[in-house]
Amino acid sequence: MPLNIVLIEPEIPNNTGNIGRLALASGSNLHLVKPFGFEITDTRLKRAGLDYWQHLNILYYDNIDEFFSKNKDEYMVFLSSHGTKKHWDICYKDNLFLVFGKESKGLPQSVTENYSNKLYKIPLYSKHIRSLNLANAVSIVVYEGLRQLKL
Repeated sequence: MPLNIVLIEPEIPNNTGNIGRLALASGSNLHLVKPFGFEITDTRLKRAGLDYWQHLNILYYDNIDEFFSKNKDEYMVFLSSHGTKKHWDICYKDNLFLVFGKESKGLPQSVTENYSNKLYKIPLYSKHIRSLNLANAVSIVVYEGLRQLKL
């Protein structure tokens, strides 16, 4: 699988369901880090993911520490509106971990501070919005990666 999509403490089931569908369509793994803002059995998550959910390669983690412990040797980049580098400047490679934060607050401050040199953003061209919808942001970043990898 070319990419790994990581959602740290996702809050909105529809976003997670749509991202699950995207993961399957793009051949990516989906990593979900608890706590969630919903139950994994939520009908909104299932509806957004339709009947594809059972075909996904999903890995679950009880918390952010477990995620980092189990994946400490993996190549990761972090997406945040606080990033200074653009998402198209990511060095996309097979098995890259694309880490996204929760809808309401983004990535925890400890992550943005500890990984500031690996922090990227999707540029916004309007001063009237703070960020994009999480599912849209993940789509943009994943398909830019597939384009660069020529998959």
